[in-house]
Amino acid sequence: MCVLNEGITTVEQKPIISYADFEKLDIRVGVILDVEDFPRAKKPSYRITVDFGEPIGIRRSSAQLTNYAKSDLIGKQIIAVVNFEPKNIAGFLSECLILGVPTEDGLVSFLSPTIPAKLGGGMF
Repeated sequence: MCVLNEGITTVEQKPIISYADFEKLDIRVGVILDVEDFPRAKKPSYRITVDFGEPIGIRRSSAQLTNYAKSDLIGKQIIAVVNFEPKNIAGFLSECLILGVPTEDGLVSFLSPTIPAKLGGGMF
């Protein structure tokens, strides 16, 4: 594992998996409704509320997106895994994983559709 600036990491290439394993992930489009500071997190993070529409509904997540202003994230469409078990992060229950990739500067760029997508639409 290689550590970049701000504690963001890239990982070595992962082992080959079957397509059936990939299909187990429920990856959907959501829209960010609310963003709050998360001072208890070890790494700079926000507590983010995301609406995935029906049948998923509203989920909360901790995400290291502090290189974005909170107000700039509101209303943005994101891509997230919605079927991981909830994870307790510094007393906060994270219910989905917002996906992102590192920038050249070691910050985080969240994954988002290039054109507006259907709320709750699943990745295929």
